[in-house]
Amino acid sequence: MDRDLVALLGFVLMFVLMALRVPIGIAMGIVGVGGFGLLSGPKPALNLLGNVPLSVLTDYNLSVIPMFILMGAFASHSGMSRELFHAGRAWLGHRRGGLAYASIAACAGFAAINGSSVATAATMTQVALPEMRRAGYDPGFSAGLIAAGGTLGIMIPPSVIFVLYGIMTETDISKLFAAGVIPGLMAVVLYFVTVQFMGWRDPKSMPLGEPHTWTERLASLRDLWAVVLLFLFVLGGIYGGLFTVQEAAGIGAAGTLAIGMLRGRLRWPQIRAALIDALRVSSAIMLIVVGAYLFGYFLTITQFTQKAVGFLTGLPIGAYGVLALIMVGYLILGAIMDELAMILLTVPIVFPAMMQLGFDPVWFGVIIVMAVTFGMICPPVGMNVFVISSIARDIGLSSIYRGTMPFIAVDLLRLVLLCAFPALSLWLPGLIAK
Repeated sequence: MDRDLVALLGFVLMFVLMALRVPIGIAMGIVGVGGFGLLSGPKPALNLLGNVPLSVLTDYNLSVIPMFILMGAFASHSGMSRELFHAGRAWLGHRRGGLAYASIAACAGFAAINGSSVATAATMTQVALPEMRRAGYDPGFSAGLIAAGGTLGIMIPPSVIFVLYGIMTETDISKLFAAGVIPGLMAVVLYFVTVQFMGWRDPKSMPLGEPHTWTERLASLRDLWAVVLLFLFVLGGIYGGLFTVQEAAGIGAAGTLAIGMLRGRLRWPQIRAALIDALRVSSAIMLIVVGAYLFGYFLTITQFTQKAVGFLTGLPIGAYGVLALIMVGYLILGAIMDELAMILLTVPIVFPAMMQLGFDPVWFGVIIVMAVTFGMICPPVGMNVFVISSIARDIGLSSIYRGTMPFIAVDLLRLVLLCAFPALSLWLPGLIAK
């Protein structure tokens, strides 16, 4: 059978299974093993099914993923997210849209110790959304803001997506973390500007809050020492050469547990809940990773990857034309596919093409992460939107999607700026390298 036809049928079958609500990891695994068996025989396919999951789940490099997720779970259950929001409310709550500013700032702060967009969105929904609704904020806009703020979890280091990209492309993960700082801060600033504009256009949707005294503001900073300490310790240790990224993840998780226990915030019920949450999220992620690896072997045997790279590099539209085409593809995929699956499925295809066209791997990693963040808040999938809707069941999906639209617009602007000015993401990694 023609290998190109088999590859095409494999993609079609995978999307059909996804449309039938088969989990993405399982859908990729079924197609990968089935297609591999069709081309090479049942015995090699069974060997692939037996060996790949074991090699993936025992890969030391991938251990950083569950460790960072566990660190975020401990931070969430110890109340650090609530402390971040309260500090933001104390300093910004008196302004029009002050609670929205506080929510964005808290999302950014929590992202610095979490690394997961879904976890950031879920946590801040429980912390910030009730406060904004009590203050009279529009529910759909509030939920959309938190969904967009949650995307900071995969841009501001540490980031699970950056880790996966770094492992797959053999790019220095510490440089990727550094490259995500300025784009992440750009997102915070642009989200602030969006809130300010929306408050000016419709003041009733974001009423003024009560002012806080300087004593209350300074007191709110007192509880943030744990977040600051963890952030500086983990990233400082990486860039100071004290430990590797994998070691930093384990030390960060242990440090968060120790701080929570010393403060009396993590007792056995909270620890047990954090372990269960981390296990659920890690299992889901690793299932997608295993499925993507199985599907990747199938694409390799069909030689689809090599042909796709040759096709992209041979297009007569120039390097930036190819980049624009890939970005459009990510925007389309983001509306129907999970961001992890997008990274695992597409990076082996587009990364070699981008390197042949002369792009920097660290810069392209930032662009890739920016592109997949749209999938977190764009219809019809929007993982962050579904998570928030499952918690705030009285807010419809359509209302949340409408709330995300202004933030999608400024994210598109940020993506254009990062493509036009690579130094925005490469300046800090270059400074650290020196």
